[in-house]
Amino acid sequence: MQTNTQIATASALSDWASLIGRVGLAAMFLWAGYGKLVHMDGNVGYMQAYGMPAADLLIWPALLVELVAGAMILIGWKARWAALALIVFTILATFIFHAYWGVPADQVLNQQIHFMKNLAILGGLLSVFAHGSGRYALDRS
Repeated sequence: MQTNTQIATASALSDWASLIGRVGLAAMFLWAGYGKLVHMDGNVGYMQAYGMPAADLLIWPALLVELVAGAMILIGWKARWAALALIVFTILATFIFHAYWGVPADQVLNQQIHFMKNLAILGGLLSVFAHGSGRYALDRS
């Protein structure tokens, strides 16, 4: 049987783990959105290389989703909605930019690693979607 102290300790660790996990997820999306903003031409070129139509226009919603939803995850405000938006974004990005089954042999391993990394990110986002932002958040949903 667990004591009250053990339950309180586990709860406190869970609260901190939730916060640290959100900070890690948010940092990646905030960094990527910022990178799109300050290196616009290079990112548009990258998108065009993958056959994205109107990449010079589509980069704007991409960077806005990353920056806005990333900030929402970070501060824990409407984190479930932000996680859902980033889940959709990450699924699209994964299948467009990391389709390792359709690249030349010398690129397969690199794209496969990025594909699997994105699956792990999806796992983190699904956890935020399922459990909310946790105790240390602007809105504890």
